[in-house]
Amino acid sequence: MANGASTSHECLDTFNHCYDVEWSRNPLDLSNFIKTPTYIRKIVEQNGYDIVHVHTPVAAFVTRHSLRKLRKTGKVKVVYTAHGFHFYKGGPLIRNIIFLMLEKIAARWTDHIVVINREDYDAAVRSLLPQNKVTYMPGIGIDFQKYSSRNVTEEEIKGIHQELGLQNDDVLMLMIAEFIPRKRHRDAIEALAMTTNNKIHLAFAGDGPLMEDMRRLALSKNVAERVHFLGHRRDIPVLIASSRATLLTSQQEGLPRSVMESMAQGVPVIGTDIRGTRDLLENGCGIIVPVGNIKELAKAMDLAASDDDIMKGISARAIDKCHGYDLLVVEKMHDELYAKLHNVD
Repeated sequence: MANGASTSHECLDTFNHCYDVEWSRNPLDLSNFIKTPTYIRKIVEQNGYDIVHVHTPVAAFVTRHSLRKLRKTGKVKVVYTAHGFHFYKGGPLIRNIIFLMLEKIAARWTDHIVVINREDYDAAVRSLLPQNKVTYMPGIGIDFQKYSSRNVTEEEIKGIHQELGLQNDDVLMLMIAEFIPRKRHRDAIEALAMTTNNKIHLAFAGDGPLMEDMRRLALSKNVAERVHFLGHRRDIPVLIASSRATLLTSQQEGLPRSVMESMAQGVPVIGTDIRGTRDLLENGCGIIVPVGNIKELAKAMDLAASDDDIMKGISARAIDKCHGYDLLVVEKMHDELYAKLHNVD
């Protein structure tokens, strides 16, 4: 169930059935609670679904609310995967209180919660459901067939460097993220301007409402010729393999997929000290810097550009750790959870 699912070729090729649900991602949009709940209940009842697994925050809340009475009859079990609770350590106090309250309300309509980082696991057990109804899973899994340096050719890498107009001694770093406030692209551009190595180039893969603001910032910081705005790309594995390091400067994440993808390909990551990113990069599997600390971020970029030995060590540790996030591992964990909920041996 998703907005536009029935017209998405990827959805149609993947799922047995696709249902369009016109919910808004805005939690304050009351239209989510007018026609949508009736439609959701109708689909679940007509098709006799035993388990409903919900994901994105607003859709998850609306669906759990819609199925609360049906769930009480024992006809359906509801699983919620939190891809990063909207309350988190260091988050705004009022926002944290509101979102924690909403999650507590929705937890009463939930049979099982899946979390993807250790901070959220502790929060879920402490505030939402008993420990036996909370499961930690290592994200949504990495497809090592797709994200492997062996699958990218030297010609493809040369093609990216030529596309960006890089010289042989230029150093490319990549950030994969939508241009929205919590990703803090500004920090990456300001850090680039502070680096001592003027051969470092920074590429942004993604689009979003703040892209033009970031273009203007790059101009004002006199680094526009070293900042590349690539927009939405479908060649992410090639872009990662073409980079010396990847960055993620976010202030909030669940378990960032771009970090896992980079680790799987053995490309070192510079990330902020937040839940999810910290889980992935701890124990020398990446370079961790404080959120918003431009000076430390610039130092990390200079280090990544210059120290081959440190980067090789990070790369080896990252690849080794990333095997715990294999897609096959996550699929097996889902199978076991569904069997448990459906009382199947």
